[in-house]
Amino acid sequence: MWDVLLDSLIGIFLSSFAIAFSGAIVPGPVLTVTVSETAKRGFFAGPLIVCGHGILEVVLIVLVVMGLSDAMKSEVFLGIVGIFGGAFLLWLSFTMFRGLGEIKGEFTGGVTTWGGPVTAGILTSAANPYWIVWWVTVGLSYIVISMEFGIVGLSVFFVGHILADLIWYSFISLLVSRGKRHLSAGIYKVITGVCALLLVFFGLYFGMWGIGNLL
Repeated sequence: MWDVLLDSLIGIFLSSFAIAFSGAIVPGPVLTVTVSETAKRGFFAGPLIVCGHGILEVVLIVLVVMGLSDAMKSEVFLGIVGIFGGAFLLWLSFTMFRGLGEIKGEFTGGVTTWGGPVTAGILTSAANPYWIVWWVTVGLSYIVISMEFGIVGLSVFFVGHILADLIWYSFISLLVSRGKRHLSAGIYKVITGVCALLLVFFGLYFGMWGIGNLL
């Protein structure tokens, strides 16, 4: 049945959407930054973060199609990604903690330390080594299957995949932005502090995971 499902463009679209959605709802750095940025900027922070996430995924798909998937599977490569990704998330959490004292109750405007939502989507995705692992395993399989339909198949796969991310993170942004009008400076500080703590956890976890790959 699974083979039959993947033998059509509709099947590729629906299955890639379902798998991507199941991955999107798992908490991670992108979700954490989406909550933080939406509380500050409003609803469109979520879709813009997904835009950055999607840009990086297009680049990775191109690299995989070009034959670099084997290099990306190496423990050395994954170890380096884990260490540098973990370090970036720790730095990001530090900047969030440092900015807590500057929160006065105005949650819109300004440019964040990482350069805005699109850049945040790119960097937080790249900082997650499990994102790369997914693409050189599950993602690679889907690329091979969808390429049987040529560029159309690959496009259908990517649209189904990114649409799942867009729907989920837009939903999160909608929930946060709807509650934004009720946020006081104190509540926003708590949200930012919790997000920063989560990034510390992810940063340490990814860093240790990277070190483990190099040992």
